Amino acid sequence: MIGKMVTLKQLEGFVCVVDVGSFRKAAEVLGTTQPNISNRIATLEQHLGVVLMHRTPGSVRLTDKGQELLVAARQVLRAAEAFVSVADRKDLISHRLRLGVTELIACTWLHPFLRRFREEYPTVTVQLDVDLSTEVARRLSEGQTDLILTAGPSSINEGAAVPIGTYPYSWFAAPDVSRRLEGHSTLAEVMKGPVLIHSRQSSAARELVAHCEARSYRMDRLVYSSSLASALQMAIDSMGVALLPKALARNRVRDSALVEVPCDWLPTALEFHARFDTARAPGFVRFAAELAAQISAERDD
Repeated sequence: MIGKMVTLKQLEGFVCVVDVGSFRKAAEVLGTTQPNISNRIATLEQHLGVVLMHRTPGSVRLTDKGQELLVAARQVLRAAEAFVSVADRKDLISHRLRLGVTELIACTWLHPFLRRFREEYPTVTVQLDVDLSTEVARRLSEGQTDLILTAGPSSINEGAAVPIGTYPYSWFAAPDVSRRLEGHSTLAEVMKGPVLIHSRQSSAARELVAHCEARSYRMDRLVYSSSLASALQMAIDSMGVALLPKALARNRVRDSALVEVPCDWLPTALEFHARFDTARAPGFVRFAAELAAQISAERDD
């Protein structure tokens, strides 16, 4: 029987080596050893009587037959996942979800998202990476991440992009700081500072600087922070007026630690998407993307 010659573990190892580019990385993703991965591929090649890939130090290159069989291997693995899902046995899917998110998601609804995902796929381990949008997008394009929840464009040619919400910005300050700004709702007044803002690489910071430069507004009191949470805390500590996504500051406005400051200028709202490579992603990755859209829609902005 074919099952005695070709196993799902062999196909999984084959696909993973191709996706991550090396036997060592595939072993890390699948939670096994490099010799074990090598053995799976060698056994698969022996049973099929074909050479799937050429190995070079640090990389692999598929043969023409390997390219053909890669497509078929992905189909078999997706069918196997669908089979156990129909049987309501998603607990049999033992895998790893490499998830990249930005700080805004991490600080708002990441926890309920992870909880709901684990309820659905209890044996899928989530490997979490929190970073700037540009960094998590780069890792997705390089095959180092399965799913990213981020704003901004994607470099994946055949990737899926599931909308997961719009996040507008506003200005926030501690009550004592906001009182000093009463009656002054222009950006020119706000920029007299200090002004707390996310990193120089963020879209909001770039828009703010461009807007101020075009109007010769002062910018000597801009305070950049690599962390949104740090900018939020500095605003609470009366260290300045902060330009933050509303979703991040919502709870601190409710408990009166911050006040929303009206202003005549705001940057473009952030458009977030759940992105993944449709050619590589297992079914649980698509589920996670759709779950992210659902959880985001439930948030109370």
